[in-house]
Amino acid sequence: MSALPRGAPAHEVPLRVEEHPFFERLDPLLTREAARLAWERQFDTGAMIVRDGDPAEWFYLIFQGKVALEIASAEKPHLTIQTVGPGEVLGWSWLVAPHFWRFDARALKPTRVLAIEGAKFRAVLAAHPEKGYQFLMRLLPIIAQRLENTQIQLLDIHGL
Repeated sequence: MSALPRGAPAHEVPLRVEEHPFFERLDPLLTREAARLAWERQFDTGAMIVRDGDPAEWFYLIFQGKVALEIASAEKPHLTIQTVGPGEVLGWSWLVAPHFWRFDARALKPTRVLAIEGAKFRAVLAAHPEKGYQFLMRLLPIIAQRLENTQIQLLDIHGL
């Protein structure tokens, strides 16, 4: 398992899964299980949260900060496809075998997240197929939108 970045200072109020918009109106069992598997983390400006090709072991709920989703191209080593911030999520590669990140994510400002253990949460989704379907239906539009943003960026760069 990859190392997690340092956690938030102990005096700060802990972040809570049920307070994140992604989990709004999702089944309470999913919220409880996600909370059980969540670790509060903080990233400094410029810190890499995930790297393309590394094992995808976490699902991130962003509470504070701003994150650039990046891909590498021949023209630019770090092409920002999209930025995400509070109330948004980071990561879907933890759901899809072989579970490797397909992009980089860099903190553009100090960022606080809850990192949910992907493998264990996949097991929760598999054990409760109807609830897992509900979760996937919440995540799929986000994935589709990120893929569309990637396409737009690539068309813009290559003038297609």
